[in-house]
Amino acid sequence: MEWRDEGLIIGTRTHGETSVIVEAMTRAHGRHFGLVQGGRSRRMRPFLQPGTEAELVWRARLEEHLGTFSIEPVRLRMASLLANAEALHALSLAAALLRLAAEREPHPQLYEMALRITSGIDTPEILPPLLVQFEAAILAQMGFGLDLTRCAATGAAHELIYVSPRSGRAVSKAAGEPYKTRLLPLPAFLHGEAPVQDPSFADIMNGFRLTGFFLARDIYGPRGKALPLARESYLAELDRRFAIDRSKGPA
Repeated sequence: MEWRDEGLIIGTRTHGETSVIVEAMTRAHGRHFGLVQGGRSRRMRPFLQPGTEAELVWRARLEEHLGTFSIEPVRLRMASLLANAEALHALSLAAALLRLAAEREPHPQLYEMALRITSGIDTPEILPPLLVQFEAAILAQMGFGLDLTRCAATGAAHELIYVSPRSGRAVSKAAGEPYKTRLLPLPAFLHGEAPVQDPSFADIMNGFRLTGFFLARDIYGPRGKALPLARESYLAELDRRFAIDRSKGPA
């Protein structure tokens, strides 16, 4: 058995004295593991860090075997990650979310979104809306997609500012007014009514509150798990950055 694919390394663990098992998200073969012989060597170690984009060749005698990876790095990012805690936690969060996907099942949309996130680590200000959208995409891939296109009560496609925590469907301003204390805020950037590039801090946090509610209720909770620690760490870094920006005041 053999295939070739492009992939993003999202994790590693040691195996024996000299090798590592690499976990990668690939374009055509989904989340996949493979043994890299000699992966703990000084020469190989820098290539096998999370965030590395690589060309992968997987080989095994039978399809169900772990198999081995041959890895040719295309783009290394560890130096940038080590220099920026916010970016490091962002990548860790993306990797944790990708682990919700079943092994060896292609998820090309998730792969492309993960690449956009890792490509943005040198400009972390663009990451928050991407990560909120990524969490929404994870929900959809797991069968719990949010319906943010029309109001659940009226069918209207405008002034959608709430989401029903019961159904995961959008609610318009007029229809939701009597029940707004029981509804979740819907930031405009999550359904296309505002530029994704520059949402406010309040909108970003409302986005994470929204996706976090459904991730906890529908995916992690039933598995007896809490939301990833990387998510808490990332949000703490995000809050710290915005607090510093606010303290500087207007230019």
